[in-house]
Amino acid sequence: MSDQPAISVLTLRHRIPDDWAADPWAEVRPLIDGADLLQGVHPEGVALSCRHWRGPAESWPLAVTNETRRFMITEPTCTAGCCGALYVTMRREGDRVIWDAWENTSDITAVPADIHFDAAQYEAELARAAADHSWEEPVDSVARLLEQTLTGSGWFERWGCVLTGVWPRRNEPDVAEEFTGPEGVDVEFQHVQAPGERACSYAYELFVTHDQPVEEQARQLAARILAADPRKTAELRER
Repeated sequence: MSDQPAISVLTLRHRIPDDWAADPWAEVRPLIDGADLLQGVHPEGVALSCRHWRGPAESWPLAVTNETRRFMITEPTCTAGCCGALYVTMRREGDRVIWDAWENTSDITAVPADIHFDAAQYEAELARAAADHSWEEPVDSVARLLEQTLTGSGWFERWGCVLTGVWPRRNEPDVAEEFTGPEGVDVEFQHVQAPGERACSYAYELFVTHDQPVEEQARQLAARILAADPRKTAELRER
């Protein structure tokens, strides 16, 4: 009879944070055997957003190898140094993935117990979550598709600029429509200056509708940005 700990099942759930000031993209929260792992020990914490799941598999936040690594699995909307964070050590041992050596630097010092996963189920769930767009609202889909187009275009580099972010812009919850702006996508970039000079920051404030296919909206917005020198068509935010 094996004396190894029981196997748990990992499920990753996309959730749009209540407070998206730090990152408006949906966070990807880990559920262990159906229970929200983070809620009980770090209720103010936010998991890393889905934008961190768009690269190769080895770059995904919860990716594991035989090498042990310490990972900040959730942090507050301010900073870990301000209000604390939850850390876990992750590694793969044979056909298991192990989370242990937890550390909670928030006011709540409780930590989860050690967790063992079946490696095949674990890796399949990471791949499923990375490819999952079923949770998206139109503003998320347009932002994701637009980001893909702009990132691969080389357009900003042509003008000596660097794309710094593409973000969905949501209506604030519990705020009357007349007091909030329309939903859309914000595209931010910087013009690289000479060494020692401060970069100029620019932004596009784009709008998204619910009555047009998201693919077409993304194409139209990309065409608008790619039509001319972005330093002349975007809003200068900071010099």
